[in-house]
Amino acid sequence: MELLMFSLVLLQGISPCFSFPNGAPTSACDDMVPRHTGVQPQPTPAPYTILTSTKTLQTGQPITVTITGTNYRGVLLEARSAASTSTNALGSWQLPPPDTKFLQCSGNKEGAITHANTNVKDNTTVFTWLPPNNTNTIYFMATVAQQRTVYWLNIRSGTLIKGSESIGLATGGNPGMASRGFLLLLAPCLLVSQMLPR
Repeated sequence: MELLMFSLVLLQGISPCFSFPNGAPTSACDDMVPRHTGVQPQPTPAPYTILTSTKTLQTGQPITVTITGTNYRGVLLEARSAASTSTNALGSWQLPPPDTKFLQCSGNKEGAITHANTNVKDNTTVFTWLPPNNTNTIYFMATVAQQRTVYWLNIRSGTLIKGSESIGLATGGNPGMASRGFLLLLAPCLLVSQMLPR
C-alpha cells in the first residue's frame, strides 16, 4: 500500500513535465511548439482556419479573431509582424474568453493567448486583439491541439495591412454601409431634380 501511495504521489509530481493542461509555457512563445514530451506535430494540413473581423489595421480599433474548424482543447495564439522574420508577439489581447488566459510573450503580459484548461473550445471562442501603433502589417499565428498527442503548428491567418483612419463612420459601421447610405441620399435628390421645371 505504501508503494502504491508513493507511486501515485510521484506520478502526480511528474505529470506536468509531460504536458501543459493549464496553458503553454513561456518557452513556447518563439517557436510555438508545445512542450509535450515524445509528441510530434501532425504532418497533415491543419483542420483549422484563423478568421479575422477585418483585413485592415487601425490604431485603437479592436480586431476579433476566431479559430474555426473542429473542436480543440489547447491553443497558443499570437500576432506577428509580416514585414520581418521576428517571432516577437505584437499588440495586446483583450479579456480572454472562457477557458483561455494571457501568456506573457516578448515581455508583453498580454502578448499571447493560451488555454487555461483542457475544456473544449470551438468556433464560438472569439478572441479580441488591439494593434500596436508602430506596425503596418501583421498576421496571426496559432498552434492548436485537439488533444495532448494531436496538434498542428504554424496555422496562419491572412495578412492584415494598416489602413487610413476612416472619418464619419459610426461605431461598428463599415465602408460598404457608408456607400449604400450615400446612394440612398442621392436617389431622392435625383428624383427631385427631375421633377423641377427646366
